[in-house]
Amino acid sequence: MSTTNLLRLILLAAIWGGSFLFMRIAAPVLGAAVLIEYRVLFAAIFLAIIGIFLKKKLDLAANWKHYLILGLFNSAIPFLMFAFAARTLSASLLAVLNATTPLWGTLIAAVWSRHMVSAKVLLGLALGTCGVALLVGFDHVSSKPGAGIAIAAVLFASFNYGIASNYAKQAKAVEPFANAHGSMWASALLVLPAVPFFPAPGEPTIGIMSAVLALAVLCSGVAYLIYFRLIQDVGPSSALTVTFLSPLFGILWGVLFLGETVGWYTFAGAAIVITGTALVTGFRPSFSLKPRSA
Repeated sequence: MSTTNLLRLILLAAIWGGSFLFMRIAAPVLGAAVLIEYRVLFAAIFLAIIGIFLKKKLDLAANWKHYLILGLFNSAIPFLMFAFAARTLSASLLAVLNATTPLWGTLIAAVWSRHMVSAKVLLGLALGTCGVALLVGFDHVSSKPGAGIAIAAVLFASFNYGIASNYAKQAKAVEPFANAHGSMWASALLVLPAVPFFPAPGEPTIGIMSAVLALAVLCSGVAYLIYFRLIQDVGPSSALTVTFLSPLFGILWGVLFLGETVGWYTFAGAAIVITGTALVTGFRPSFSLKPRSA
């Protein structure tokens, strides 16, 4: 991985770690449905503008079902679950629990293919479970009313990400930018019916709407562009490194901007979850700061 791509990776982790900060700011005022409808709609509009400049087409006639499935499991459901949980849980806890996504993906893949996982993967799954238990057991936020449901919502969101990743491996090949763009429009359509039933509990301020725009344009639109560039340059395995880095930024932003307190259990739980994820995915870091030859 070149220095440029390493910097892209760190930037992507910082942006995705920031998504939990922005949800924590906006969700209590807008509610889950309104916030996520804003997020996916603004992200879709942003990607549409980028698509015009890049001359990227969606080919809706051939791929609309694919976009709907991807939009449901990769955006609509998990985004709603995270926004719901963000009204109660800290940004730090949200970020670390999100790191369980590869664990769910591996477990779903094993059930889907009916293949027994290796002892190494089982150890990784066990470590991931222990890390979550440590976080939930010691974090003072978990004792708040409604925290149990919120934690379950985050884990369900990660479970849906696991479904989406396994579906993407089985689905027909679609250009990555089209996947991001099409799934955002699909998510906007899927979330829209929930908005009248779950209206915003408060009036949005300029600050709240700024957080919404950052969540949509930066954490969805720009992040997708960086992520797919990384996949193109270094491959999906190296791009997966963002899974290990984004919780660290999620904790950092929560401490710096929301005044959240973290204890030894936060770092210990994060380390255990990340170690379990590395075992499950078979991840081995490989970086080089040497410039790539032309």
